[in-house]
Amino acid sequence: MRMSENSSLLMLGSQGTSMNSSSNSSVSPPSADWVAPTFTRAAQFRVVATLVLFLFAAFSNLAVLISVARGRGRRLASHLRPLIMSLAVADLMMTFIVMPLDMVWNVTVQWYAGDAMCKLLCFLKLFAMHSSAFILVVISLDRHHAILRPLDSFDAKRRNKRMLLLAWSLSLLLASPQLFIFRVIKAEGVDFTQCVTHGSFQQRWQETVYNMFQFVTLYVVPLLVMSLCYTRILIEINHQIHKSKGGESCLRRSGTDMIPKARMKTLKMTIIIVVSFVVCWTPYYLLGIWYWFHPQMIQVTPEYVNHILFVFGNLNTCCDPVIYGLYTPSFRADLAVCWFCRPQDSSPKSLDRLSARQGNPSAEQESDAPSVDQMRANEE
Repeated sequence: MRMSENSSLLMLGSQGTSMNSSSNSSVSPPSADWVAPTFTRAAQFRVVATLVLFLFAAFSNLAVLISVARGRGRRLASHLRPLIMSLAVADLMMTFIVMPLDMVWNVTVQWYAGDAMCKLLCFLKLFAMHSSAFILVVISLDRHHAILRPLDSFDAKRRNKRMLLLAWSLSLLLASPQLFIFRVIKAEGVDFTQCVTHGSFQQRWQETVYNMFQFVTLYVVPLLVMSLCYTRILIEINHQIHKSKGGESCLRRSGTDMIPKARMKTLKMTIIIVVSFVVCWTPYYLLGIWYWFHPQMIQVTPEYVNHILFVFGNLNTCCDPVIYGLYTPSFRADLAVCWFCRPQDSSPKSLDRLSARQGNPSAEQESDAPSVDQMRANEE
């Protein structure tokens, strides 16, 4: 038996040295025929791929954070800035905690950082994953309120701050058990030390219950809330379209818009961000569920499958800034300024003129992205 990797869904201690290894859960110490895990070719691919994602995610998410905090992104609506910044911070936590920890742990195979770091890093790892999911929930709830209750825009900033505080607090709370269940264990009779949950659960079903609880709070509940929000949004949009066709009056930003263009643009952006989260992480979660209920599958599943799915999940951290850039001309302008070392345009006819105006409650500021026609007019 090999005591090395936590192949469970939550990657609570995943080091990816060998998919033939058992979970780092409540297993007995290695027997006489125990073989120490090695830094396999598949694990080497995982490290290289994760390093590439780390470099891209670090640069792109830092660029988003700087743009919103100090660049043209400051012209975003005041209630949207904290959402985008929180998403960038959550992605940076995934980038600077989850990815480096996974890479180093794969290379070293064993755990050399001591018991305190074992507990702390496993806690931070799950905290980063929860915060990333919960921030997406907050963004979805904000879009839901903006579309279904557009006249309540003046309270959006305070409401979003409360939701963000709740999201970060829940992330801390749900990740805190990691500080108690993970510990450093030295295998008997061999020179091998690992950060594992061995001894924290009396029975395997107890660990399964814990993992399932984390899975529900990390993935199922956020997915249900986001699905409900966007389903109601689409129903409302469809309802407004039918009202318009039936000749009924409805709130319009212009004579041709059912919903303000900037608001629709932000809605499309957030939908794609949520879809990328679901697409990237669902395969890895499904593999984890399969393992929980059929532990023997770890003996027959090729090692590279776990590695590929983990790398694919981390791709989500790179997708968020790309999607934001595609829908936000101001971010692209900030990148151009940085790339060509040009001074920022501080004129009133800046690229980032907001689509909404103060004093008009029905035209809530939703995005810093002007329409294509406005961009072309400004450039000309």
